[in-house]
Amino acid sequence: MTSQGDRHKELEQRERILREREVELRLREMEADIHVSNTPIHKTIKHQPENSSKPWMKKVILGGKLFALGVAALVAVRIASALAGILIVAVLVGVSYKLFFESKNHKP
Repeated sequence: MTSQGDRHKELEQRERILREREVELRLREMEADIHVSNTPIHKTIKHQPENSSKPWMKKVILGGKLFALGVAALVAVRIASALAGILIVAVLVGVSYKLFFESKNHKP
């Protein structure tokens, strides 16, 4: 029985060694696949639109838009100021009319 037990242990040891070798071989193959890639490498370039020959034109357009926005804001403030002035004058005229002219008409 000891010979069968020894033989069994020897077979298990050989199987274990064989599995370890297979694992090591597979790991080496995987490392080789990782380090040696056959994928082509392409140099990338930034996309340049056709209108990029005049970069200053974009700045001029942006400046024009900003200037137009400033003029529109200035005009809006002037109009709002004029309307506010007219409204204040109208309220003052209405209050003074109520205070001075209507009170004389209602005396009994």
